[in-house]
Amino acid sequence: MNVLRIGLTTLIFLVYIFLSGCVSLPAEPNDPAYAPVYPPSPVPAEFTNGAIYQENFAMSLYEDRRASRVGDILTVRLDEETEAKKEADTEIDKDSSATIADPTILGKTVKGLFGHDLSLSSELSSTRSFDGESESNQSNSLSGDITVTVAEVLPNGIMRIRGEKWLTLNTGDEYIRITGLVRPEDVTPDNVVSSQKVADARITYSGRGEVADAGKAGWLVRFLLSTFFPF
Repeated sequence: MNVLRIGLTTLIFLVYIFLSGCVSLPAEPNDPAYAPVYPPSPVPAEFTNGAIYQENFAMSLYEDRRASRVGDILTVRLDEETEAKKEADTEIDKDSSATIADPTILGKTVKGLFGHDLSLSSELSSTRSFDGESESNQSNSLSGDITVTVAEVLPNGIMRIRGEKWLTLNTGDEYIRITGLVRPEDVTPDNVVSSQKVADARITYSGRGEVADAGKAGWLVRFLLSTFFPF
């Protein structure tokens, strides 16, 4: 009995360790993958006395302040709204039957030959049916603004952006993270681009703390709903 208890305790402990390893760690601020990128410090130009044009104070009359270089700041306007609906209805019926008549030997059946109530005839029938129905509805909406930095400018002029925003509340933290590719022509004169025009976008909106933990299932429930539970 003691051996059984020790074995059961060990099994529960191993399952707990396994499930604990599958649980992802909560996000932390200042992730290097979303850290702002700063432009390289330019070499100061030689100051020339008496000249009207000074390179350090140059400003083009035909350009605005839209982001175009590494380290520039860009505002992404989150305008995401998705809605998905799926229905499936499947019904399968199959009936089969097979009958083997009592064979005859020299024109007589087994019963006629041996005088007993014997018969080699057989009959087999089967009926199978399946009826399945499923329905799924999902909708998501995300709006707001997040200001990011230009991390890289590709040879074709496309800008790779990344950034995050953390909000610390009295019941936990909420954060937004975004990465993607932006065309310079999609940036408005006020330095704003819509999230719908961000290519290869990775947008994460989540949180941590008491409120976020309350909306998550426990490790045992996640195990019972996972593919590791065969029943």
